[in-house]
Amino acid sequence: MERTQQNLPRSQSEALGISAAAIVNFLLDIQKQQLELHSFMLLRHGQVAAEGWWSPYSADLPHMMFSLSKSFTSTAIGLAAEERILSLDDSVLSFFTEDAPEVIDPHLAAMRVRHLLMMGTGNEEDTTGRMHESDDGNWVKAFLRAPVEHEPGTHFVYNSGATYMLSAILQKVTGQTLLDYLQPRLFEPLGIEGAAWESCPRGMNTGGWGLSIKTEDIAKFGQLYLQKGVWNGKHILPEAWIEEATSKQISNGDGGDNDWAQGYGYQFWRCRHDVYRGDGAFGQFCIVMPEQDAVLAITSGTNDMQAVMNAVWDHLLPAMGSEAVATDSDMQQKLNRQLQELSLPAPRELPESLVEDAVSGETYQLEDNDLQLTSITLAFNGNRAEVRLCSPAGEHQIQCGRGEWAEGTSSLDLKHETRTFSSFTWVNQDTLKLSLRFVETPFYMTSIIQFDGNEIILNRKINVSFGPLELADIRGRKVEIV
Repeated sequence: MERTQQNLPRSQSEALGISAAAIVNFLLDIQKQQLELHSFMLLRHGQVAAEGWWSPYSADLPHMMFSLSKSFTSTAIGLAAEERILSLDDSVLSFFTEDAPEVIDPHLAAMRVRHLLMMGTGNEEDTTGRMHESDDGNWVKAFLRAPVEHEPGTHFVYNSGATYMLSAILQKVTGQTLLDYLQPRLFEPLGIEGAAWESCPRGMNTGGWGLSIKTEDIAKFGQLYLQKGVWNGKHILPEAWIEEATSKQISNGDGGDNDWAQGYGYQFWRCRHDVYRGDGAFGQFCIVMPEQDAVLAITSGTNDMQAVMNAVWDHLLPAMGSEAVATDSDMQQKLNRQLQELSLPAPRELPESLVEDAVSGETYQLEDNDLQLTSITLAFNGNRAEVRLCSPAGEHQIQCGRGEWAEGTSSLDLKHETRTFSSFTWVNQDTLKLSLRFVETPFYMTSIIQFDGNEIILNRKINVSFGPLELADIRGRKVEIV
């Protein structure tokens, strides 16, 4: 069913051939496995069959996409190829003669735009680390100087640096950033507003990561692909491109039960069940199910992305029939309650502590630490606590609710101000738990502060990370006022 209006229409799941029980069981499975989803939106026949956000996440908040950004970058290349601004058979080097190495390896010379798209550049490893380590901030030059051990097109390596190069090529030939190029061609027609994209030191969008959009925007993007590029009766993306981009272009494993080993297209993953997807780290999904005429958008903060997809295959996929199903009023009411009550509640342990008044307003000087924080001050006032963190770059103030979320903003451990929800609770008489959700990202930080006389130990954990989940302790000592 082709969409004919700007906002996605809503309908009852049974009218779209999906039993409410299937969605209930999907959500129960997610809960049972303790998979932290932040949102989901299920589309069938171009209409929203079910949607939900786990409070404090909400429909109006953008979410960091990580590598789901790649599918949008790929789409921009498809549009540019249609406009004949570039060709998939263009040499990568042809765009950057000024950054080419003095001695050009034959494999580098053979690398084409399509090899960047299919993650078949010939590199043995992801080039992103080299780019970040470049002293001059010239990521293009760093990419072109990375070893190309294999003949392009013959060897799959997931390479975010390759996607960055697609962004760099697009900006080279258009004079526009990836985001600016997509604005009138993709985002405006789909009604996607407020999209943001991180940039490299030289001002080019990162391409392989860094896009932030809302859950419904993901769903619209998937629906556009499902509709073969047609939106509101207009072809805004070539059907031939969609067919090519979502088909297997290179092997990435031996199949089996692993949805990362079913083949790779142009920045899209092939899945089991003849499904394809774009995805990003920690559970950002745009899953397109052509046989079922369905799209599923998900944002998350989980390290077990395969478990999320397994839940989709186990509960949602087999429940999509060709006809409307009989309405089960009791089950529909249960689903409605379930969707309304989705939440990630703030921790609640002890309501208060005997040391609360004694430590309130005290400042603790911190030892050297990875966040470069120099001091922490906690001030308790009824059901609120203000956490003041100082660093050479300035001061961070975080408002926390007692056993409930308090909304605010923070740039702590991130590159820019982002919305937060924070809380505090006492674990025991001498131990305070601070919880901080960066709700425009997958990240959720928990800090345990142990008070021991004039000293504190601050233990930090994060829910998802490319590195360790438990971070180094930070020690501090109370500043004595003379």
